[in-house]
Amino acid sequence: MARSAKKPLLERRAVVEALVVDRRDMLVVSGLGSTTYDLAAAGDDPRNFYLWGAMGSAVLIGLGLALAQPKRRVLVVTGDGEMLMGLGGLATIGVQQPGNLAIAVIDNERYAETGLQRTHTAHGFDLCGVAAAARFRVALAVENQSELEAAIPLLRLAAGPVFAAIKVAPDRPPFVLPPRDGVELKNRFRAAVLD
Repeated sequence: MARSAKKPLLERRAVVEALVVDRRDMLVVSGLGSTTYDLAAAGDDPRNFYLWGAMGSAVLIGLGLALAQPKRRVLVVTGDGEMLMGLGGLATIGVQQPGNLAIAVIDNERYAETGLQRTHTAHGFDLCGVAAAARFRVALAVENQSELEAAIPLLRLAAGPVFAAIKVAPDRPPFVLPPRDGVELKNRFRAAVLD
């Protein structure tokens, strides 16, 4: 079912910042493009693994990390466009059932990197329904501040896999670029994980 166009939408940068503030030892994987810029804007951190040029891969990288680091919480922050490209990853996660993995989809109903074309979620495609069908333990639709406040503890602490599709305004805040050197990112992330 399509969301009412009259509802105020959450602001993406504020959402991502709320997801990672006071993160403790949580590891965060960000999807290609806007979610990487949002995560960098919330504060660059060696425990952030930013994807550059790997659209559709964020949830599966998060899954591999969650399986390799079962005592650490892993949060994937990705966009609806990337999630739509990697839907098969939800099925794999559903089979694996990693208890430490959470996925937050920042859903602006647009492909922000290519000109703000509408994605399938703008036409009512239900990402939460897919996650629920894939046997995620928690699958939430978040459309307002009170729902976000209720979702954050679940994304951080609930037995996973946990999924939240968070509706945000289709704005394009200024880019905040994290380091772009893949070797540097890999090395500092590895050091942070193994610390």
